[in-house]
Amino acid sequence: MISFLSKNFSPKRLLVCAFDILLIGASFYGAFLLRFDFRIPADFKDLFKQGILAVLIIKPLIFMVSGLYRNLWRYASLQDGVEIAKVVTLSSFVSAFAILYFRHFAHYPRSIFVLDWILLISLVIASRLVWRIYRETFILPRSSSAPRTLIVGAGDSGNLLLKEIRRQLDPPYNVVGFIDDNHSKYRMRLQGVPVIGACKDLQKIIQARRIEDVIIAIPTAAGQAIRQIVKSCERCKIRFKILPPICEIIDGSITTSQIRDVNIEDLLGRDQVMLEVAEVRRYLTGKRVLVTGAAGSIGSEICRQVAGFSPAKLILLDSAETPLYQIEMDLTESFPDLRIIPILADIRQGARLDFVFETFMPEVVFHAAAFKHVPMMEYNPVEAVTNNIAGTRMLAEKARQFGVDNFVMISTDKAVNPTNIMGASKRAAEIFVQALAQNSLTKFTTVRFGNVLGSNGSVIPLFMEQIKKGGPLTVTHPEVVRYFMMIPEAAQLVLQAGCIGNGGEIFVLDMGEPVKILDLAEELIRLSGFVPYEEINIVFSGLRPGEKLFEELLVSGEDVRPTTHRKIKVLDPIHHEFDKVSHSLDTLLESASCCDLVGVMKQLKKLVPEFTPLYGNPEEYAHAFKRLRPDICP
Repeated sequence: MISFLSKNFSPKRLLVCAFDILLIGASFYGAFLLRFDFRIPADFKDLFKQGILAVLIIKPLIFMVSGLYRNLWRYASLQDGVEIAKVVTLSSFVSAFAILYFRHFAHYPRSIFVLDWILLISLVIASRLVWRIYRETFILPRSSSAPRTLIVGAGDSGNLLLKEIRRQLDPPYNVVGFIDDNHSKYRMRLQGVPVIGACKDLQKIIQARRIEDVIIAIPTAAGQAIRQIVKSCERCKIRFKILPPICEIIDGSITTSQIRDVNIEDLLGRDQVMLEVAEVRRYLTGKRVLVTGAAGSIGSEICRQVAGFSPAKLILLDSAETPLYQIEMDLTESFPDLRIIPILADIRQGARLDFVFETFMPEVVFHAAAFKHVPMMEYNPVEAVTNNIAGTRMLAEKARQFGVDNFVMISTDKAVNPTNIMGASKRAAEIFVQALAQNSLTKFTTVRFGNVLGSNGSVIPLFMEQIKKGGPLTVTHPEVVRYFMMIPEAAQLVLQAGCIGNGGEIFVLDMGEPVKILDLAEELIRLSGFVPYEEINIVFSGLRPGEKLFEELLVSGEDVRPTTHRKIKVLDPIHHEFDKVSHSLDTLLESASCCDLVGVMKQLKKLVPEFTPLYGNPEEYAHAFKRLRPDICP
């Protein structure tokens, strides 16, 4: 017994056990006192002595064997109270059975056991609660040097955060109040801390209460609300942090280490995507899935999302070796049981695509391979045509030829009323896919959306790099606005759109409100701890070749309808004659193969009538192109 105790119990736990033995004896004695109005009759004293001996042997043994002393009572909670009740009930039942088993105890008062059970549960739970109250009241608050902190949000997250802060021996924050826009909580208290106002009163409260830190603990806060809170903090020149949504915290618990700086994604406040999981699983689980452009920003995230639905095979196709290797390693580590096949290939290589489709027989194709940088494609129009149009044509035709079930092409808002080669090439690809879908068993659908935050070569990484170098940040024009969404959000909606379509549709994702790039740059500077125009400057470089001030999501003549998913809209298909489209593409690609810029522009304009290049007619574009690139166009 001594050996068992020494191996399994520390001195502190032995002390708790000894204290519980005192409580066991006290509760049994108290039960007798209550039963006999605090005057135990003489003929019951022997019964008491024999009974208390039994409970002092049986109950401590059950307490120790049950694992009751493995709990950390400094963090005692409601669940621990339930655990105590279970153990006390079991020990009371066993001890009562042992006492009544002996014949000379047959006349033992039964109410003694009920009273003893009630008293022991109350005493044991109270002992744990008193220790926690003493610890949080007299031990933890000794760190008065912690910054005076205000928590925004007096809900579940704010409550859990305050609990975690108070559990630490040296709390990093001294929480003096909550603010919440729910008026019913005003002047109420959460764990003894008052709710002292609403978000609109934040600046006044910061100044009146000498607040040093603000923590945003509202998982469902919209971007506009967070922006207002951040602006109030910036005006008062105090620190501000945010607690990520519970869905981003793996185990659902909250620790102070998860409090982080507010980032640009928080300010945009994109709603969490709720997938119709059953529908997506139906067409992905157990299927052979091919993702082109698998190493890119969108393509790699599509791969991660698809992998979570347990496909039979995941075929990664890309022409960039190192990024392809990286995404393969990432997926292999995260999904060790998934069969992952990296294919180094170009979608313009017909023979190579024949090999891929014949060998791996994909049933679902996500086509994310494309050249996407607008100024780069203005300098390289032939590559834009051969990759974005000819490559898509080649891939789509192979998908139909080999009986692929679903083909989803990723498009862009720059394909709408395009003013640049990249947008026009993507619009031409959309037209071909729609035309091909009209007489095909394969479901061809297109998903169109705007910019994604953090994608390779996008504005956010560029700004962050410029901030690291001390500036300046380069913005093309003070009035430029763009639609933005998160990479995971875009990928999830692409998967969802793939199972909604019947073939030939173009799906438009809900991009929210457009964002002014200048505002984005200023906010990034502030979030990095600097003052715009004073510590880090912003300069305007002028619109780059092919750029527009704003992007659109609809082409003239496209009617938009809702779908079963609130964040996805569908455009009614516009009829395109396949033979006519195919002939136009043949002529376009023939001009591209000869590097005939005038011919390329003429055929693009014919195929995409809404294409209005900034340089005017095809001849003017060819001359402008030579001025842009005199090194390659002597």
